[in-house]
Amino acid sequence: MFKRLAGYCRPGRGAVSSAGFATLVAGFLLLSAPVQAQSGREARLEPLDRIVAVVNQDAITLRELDLRVGMIEAQARQAGRPLPPHEAVRRQILEQMILMRAQQQHAASIGVGPSESDIDRAMAEIAQGNGLSLQQFIERVRSEGFTVEALREQVAGEITTIRLREREASNRVTISEAEVDAQLARAGNAAAVEYEIAQLLIRLAPDAAPEVVKEKTALAEDIVRRARDGGSDFTDLVREFSDAPDSMQGGSLGWRSADRLPELFVNAVADLKPGEVSSVVRSPAGLHVLRLVDRRSESPAAATVTQTRARHILLPGGTPAVEAESARRLTEFRSSIATGRADFVSLAKQFSTDGSASQGGDLGWLYPGETVPEFERAMNALQPGEISAPVQSPFGMHLIEVLERRNDASSPERLRAAARAVLRQQKTDEAFDQWLRELRDRAYVELRLEEP
Repeated sequence: MFKRLAGYCRPGRGAVSSAGFATLVAGFLLLSAPVQAQSGREARLEPLDRIVAVVNQDAITLRELDLRVGMIEAQARQAGRPLPPHEAVRRQILEQMILMRAQQQHAASIGVGPSESDIDRAMAEIAQGNGLSLQQFIERVRSEGFTVEALREQVAGEITTIRLREREASNRVTISEAEVDAQLARAGNAAAVEYEIAQLLIRLAPDAAPEVVKEKTALAEDIVRRARDGGSDFTDLVREFSDAPDSMQGGSLGWRSADRLPELFVNAVADLKPGEVSSVVRSPAGLHVLRLVDRRSESPAAATVTQTRARHILLPGGTPAVEAESARRLTEFRSSIATGRADFVSLAKQFSTDGSASQGGDLGWLYPGETVPEFERAMNALQPGEISAPVQSPFGMHLIEVLERRNDASSPERLRAAARAVLRQQKTDEAFDQWLRELRDRAYVELRLEEP
């Protein structure tokens, strides 16, 4: 299996997270063994393709749906996880595909959809991050029984989501000084505790009709009852009923400090013991049922922030043609550095258009929030000594190298910057979830899954 991608960010105008690509590649490689183990009769069946959903002017076919469902079910079998009934999985995956198709259509309409060259760069970075040439990576994908076209489609979807998140949510978030003050107060009181939470989400529009609210609430309360009386495993309930994108992975939010969780989540689990399930929680996204997986105390180092010492080479952007040429040159620089034919400092001094060129591109020690989100996201994905692929920001195209990291006791100004970064992340998540709900509501969707 491929290792996690060190970092591929902002191909063209968007970023792709390392976690996102790791999940994407793992999904492809986990599929092969279970699928190839099908019986001869099943392997011979080749259902006629048909349309299972229409999304605005586009169609999702049965073949596309079955491929995606097969990937999810294969991952679950490989990991030994139970799954809800096959038809329930198909309905959930189809809804996720509908939402992704609507995102891709919107991205194309406003000119932020990934180009073929964007996807090419992403594919090359996945390969490089796993110690393979692009051709070796393609051969590996094909040897596992998958098409490169299907992988490229998923890569394009990941790029699209990140670009839209930046455009439709992150760039519209505003944070007041009063909100920073409140965040610092919450952090001072609660940041010493971390929670591992799993959530089950039942989507419910804020303006939903009373009868819909009643129906959905009754369902959520029944789920709480089933989870509490031990008759059903919470993970199984999540996979069967949750509308969240991570439902097939059991709804885990991972370890998060209290100040990095919605306040209503913290309040809901504060008095729970590990393993217990909350009452129904209402938010703008819908109805949540939360299970406290575990709780732990943070180390005293939680009062520090991580600084990164980095350097970069900046080349011009502005137009697709200029960006492509800059990306090509930066890719050549990266290769020359990796093979020892050139060094980063000399290239930065000779070619970088940034004011740091005279220092060999050295930006010194950077605190969270001191660079634009595109740059910071790519930088944070790198380990010391690693060099990024070309990264686009409003300033142009960057080649970034992380030199070292350290934890620094925070001054009041730095603590405020860290609090602002936490708030921005929370608000961006909430704003993007809200935008996705509105996008789904606006889309014309015709379901044909039940047709013969």
